[in-house]
Amino acid sequence: MKPATISELKKSLAHLDRDELLDACVRLAKFKVDNKSLLTYLLMKSDDEIAYADEVCDAIDEQFLEAYVGTNRSLHKKTLRKIIREFEKCIRYSGDKETELKIRIHFCRQFFDRKLRFGRCRVSANMYASQLKKIDKAIEKLHPDLQYDARRETQGFDSLL
Repeated sequence: MKPATISELKKSLAHLDRDELLDACVRLAKFKVDNKSLLTYLLMKSDDEIAYADEVCDAIDEQFLEAYVGTNRSLHKKTLRKIIREFEKCIRYSGDKETELKIRIHFCRQFFDRKLRFGRCRVSANMYASQLKKIDKAIEKLHPDLQYDARRETQGFDSLL
């Protein structure tokens, strides 16, 4: 079965009454965790972006603490992919550039503050470098005053590469 386009779905949803719409949303949330997470964001967290970004940053901190290997100051590439995949979902839910920037900077700050190394793993280094590129793209889309603050905050991040 081929799914309908977004415009077709939008037209169909416009014709539903309140109870039918509520039922459709609940059924959608039951089928996939991502749908449930998106509904949670839209209904409960979208009104306070700062608190949402802080919550995602706290989750990143927890994941780093769980995955931290200890004496050799490195993380496995699979662990990095998992952390990145999780916060990328949260960034997509939000869609706000300031929230995106805060989360990405926080992720890179974890490397910088913990003095983590990539060793001989170019994959991990490339994942970190791609986050730096995405930070630069997000900075360009901000107001000039915020751009200056964000650039100051990211100084030195590229020294890890």
